[in-house]
Amino acid sequence: MKTFFVVWAGQLVSIVGSSLTGFALAIWVYQETGSVTMLAMVMVAATVPGIVIAPFAGALVDRWDRRTVMLASDTAAGLATGAVAWLLFTGHLSLGPIYLLVLVGSVAGAFQEPAWTASIPMLVPKRHLGRANGLAQTGQAVGHLVAPLLAGALLVTTGLWGVLLVDFATFIVAVVTVASVRIPRPERTRAIEPVVQEARDGWRYLRVRSGLLGLLVVMSTINFLFGFVNVLFVPLFLSFTNELALGTAFSVAGIGMLLGTLLMGAWGGPRRRVRGMLGLLAAGGVLVAAAGLRAAVVPVTAALFGFMLLIPVINGTSQALWQLKVDLDMQGRVFALRRMFAQAAAPVSYLLAGPLADRVFEPLMSGPLAASVGAVIGTGEGRGIALMFILMGLALSAVAAAGYLYRPIRDLETDLPDAAGLVEDPQADVRSSTPSS
Repeated sequence: MKTFFVVWAGQLVSIVGSSLTGFALAIWVYQETGSVTMLAMVMVAATVPGIVIAPFAGALVDRWDRRTVMLASDTAAGLATGAVAWLLFTGHLSLGPIYLLVLVGSVAGAFQEPAWTASIPMLVPKRHLGRANGLAQTGQAVGHLVAPLLAGALLVTTGLWGVLLVDFATFIVAVVTVASVRIPRPERTRAIEPVVQEARDGWRYLRVRSGLLGLLVVMSTINFLFGFVNVLFVPLFLSFTNELALGTAFSVAGIGMLLGTLLMGAWGGPRRRVRGMLGLLAAGGVLVAAAGLRAAVVPVTAALFGFMLLIPVINGTSQALWQLKVDLDMQGRVFALRRMFAQAAAPVSYLLAGPLADRVFEPLMSGPLAASVGAVIGTGEGRGIALMFILMGLALSAVAAAGYLYRPIRDLETDLPDAAGLVEDPQADVRSSTPSS
């Protein structure tokens, strides 16, 4: 696993650098424009291009050398970051280059992420895939934990250009680490076709594998429901406490996520992956619902900590399952489709969360439901959002239960054989070849 750890270290540094830029750019755009709409447009530019191009990027990832794709993606994103840093340093930065930066980053991510994810099974013995995927999430956890503090310190001392410069340096680290190793290419078992046709092949591949398609629907629905939680957590928390407690809660959540990645890296996840993952999703739904029961800092923070602790285990287990069951020369296309569905689900809930909270649930808790539901969870500001948390948490658990009741998902591990060509553990081979006494 030496090659995996070399590439992983570079990606870890790069993801943390990108987290710094994402946090700092949001502050800079809002301070420069004073417009939430402009900030939202930057966020759209950072997500939509990657969603649109994902199926075609996945087809090209399967066609091209994945190491080269990762090098090109990191290089493009790094050069865009460096160019924006130079424009800012020379006093010529405007919103136009910011849009270009996040657009390039979105497109580069559409290539880089499936290439990296599809490379892991070529580098790691299949019995360690859960651990490897747990470690692969460490960058996100560390980014959540340190980005606000480090980016804030850099903004105060050097300004935005210092943050961008640090991010540019982390891209160099990522490029150097990938360039220093060799990543095997999977044997291609299908003829090369036009890119549009190969992009469609990813969808056809899933349609005839009902277990994988059902799992995709379950996880996309989970992302849709979690999108509400993601948007509404800040207003829920601020409805009964202050910004200092909110910042503390986010730090605690970052610690929970980091501990979850370390747990996944050491444990590797449940042995029965599908049932373990669905069980953890159901438990996560209970924690989300619990966050809406009381307007108090400690129980809500504890629920958030527990939920973020579970996220890396759930994601790592799911990722290992897909890497085991999808043919190696199809993983770029299939993983790109997974990314597209995951990213497309969240913006829909982002758009719905505000109107539902302001126009439906908050009025309900100060009117028709005040005497019934309000007697249990309280009334006043934010309790409509709290009711949404309870409903979303119950829905999360219900979706997990539905996934378990659907036999093709429940029996996915036994119905589908492992992909051919996966790396076997040499020690396991030695043990299996030793005669029993």
